[in-house]
Amino acid sequence: MKTFITALVLAGVAIAGPASARMCIDTRDIVSSKSDDGKVMVFEMKNGQTLVNRLRGQCPDLKYNGFVWQLRSGDTMVCENAQSFQVIQSGQVCVLGAFDAPKQAMSKPPVVWDANKVQAPR
Repeated sequence: MKTFITALVLAGVAIAGPASARMCIDTRDIVSSKSDDGKVMVFEMKNGQTLVNRLRGQCPDLKYNGFVWQLRSGDTMVCENAQSFQVIQSGQVCVLGAFDAPKQAMSKPPVVWDANKVQAPR
């Protein structure tokens, strides 16, 4: 009977698999951040990526004011579904939700056309 129970426990662990890893970013790599609606935060990163985070809950004051990360001393990493930050003027506390898949910067600048539909020089 013990063997059977042990086998069931081990099978449950195998089926569950490893816990999913959280995506974390280094705050030193953030070039800018913006939220137009208090629900989604967009981060522009030094490497050209754009990261979109769907905040947990609503953070309406974020549309109007900046924020500060609530980090432990010496830590610069912020992780999805774990990190909180505080809106400066109102004191509202908000929490990062899940990040969408990263969007890479364009490898080439877009083609620009002038008024005569002639490609403009870069």
